[in-house]
Amino acid sequence: MAGLVFPLKNDTSRKIIHIDMDAFFASVEERDDPELARHPLVIARHPSDTGGKGVVTTANYKARQFGIHSAMSAQKAYELCPEAIFKPGDHEKYRRVSSQVREIFARYTDMIEPVSIDEAYLDVTKNKLAHLSAIKVARMIQQDIWHEVKLTCSAGVSYNKFLAKLASDYQKPRGLTVITPEEAVAFLKALPIEKFHGVGKKTVPKMNELGIFTGAELYEQSEMTLIQEFGKMGYSLYRKVRGIHDAPVKVSRERKSVGKEHTYGKPLTTEEEVLTQLRQLAEKVEGALRRVQRHGKTVVVKIRYADYTTVTRRATLPYYVRTKEELFFQAKQIWEEIGGIEKGIRLVGVTLTNLDPIAYENIILPLFEERSN
Repeated sequence: MAGLVFPLKNDTSRKIIHIDMDAFFASVEERDDPELARHPLVIARHPSDTGGKGVVTTANYKARQFGIHSAMSAQKAYELCPEAIFKPGDHEKYRRVSSQVREIFARYTDMIEPVSIDEAYLDVTKNKLAHLSAIKVARMIQQDIWHEVKLTCSAGVSYNKFLAKLASDYQKPRGLTVITPEEAVAFLKALPIEKFHGVGKKTVPKMNELGIFTGAELYEQSEMTLIQEFGKMGYSLYRKVRGIHDAPVKVSRERKSVGKEHTYGKPLTTEEEVLTQLRQLAEKVEGALRRVQRHGKTVVVKIRYADYTTVTRRATLPYYVRTKEELFFQAKQIWEEIGGIEKGIRLVGVTLTNLDPIAYENIILPLFEERSN
């Protein structure tokens, strides 16, 4: 059967969202200190404190206007913008915020593939709200992140991960870009070749030597030529420029949190009702923890009022929690901080995060006890 050419198959049935937080570390710092938003902000130690060493983790959009970008040396960033504010990163804080964002993702789908602390792929083909529109789901996620975490993100929506990632990069910050199956090839042909994932600085000159500067010129190359010139990457690029990329969203099966929540048709209007619900939810969370053999250190309470505003608060403890009594006690403490029963409450949620297997206990070793002879 030599000489037969089989047509390429393109699965366009999936609905994939790529969420990318906007200038994540810098945005968290601006949120916590709004004065920083008025200045170019670089997340890195000041080069004067490090003898010119160190690299930029990220920078806000004001700093980027001076040409500053992540992975640049802090010294170079200082030379480009001496008036910029340099701030060392607080990675523990960024991890906590990232966990909050991922909790929001989990309301919509369990098919989540974190790529890094500030971006993730979500497969919402079948989602928890049974929405047919991935665009609507993406917009709801953006709104939830803004209302609850006070940060912005950009979203890309398409039928595969490659296109969803390109879409989220297309309009930043606060963008929402959709690439449909009908639009994919035209969108890809218009891209500069360096925008294709996998085409790095070393590959671009070789592409240019072959007369490939855009997706349109890549599209004109034969599969054999691309494979001969670029090996496995050529095989992949031949398909990508045609909108074909079937890699699934890879879900980590490790449990990051265990939570239960309930929505009420008739809003709760008394403290007693709220405490009763917190106690019941704590009991359900205890049961779920027992099933997965986990315990955790961070208790989260979510309250949604009758006007649909949502408040989420958390308490991180120095010890592990796993019983309904401990969960209820911490949830009650958090509820007392939130309050607002007069608004009426439509939803109550209790979640335990920062999980570890139960085998991991805080064991205090008697290192300095005298040995008995």
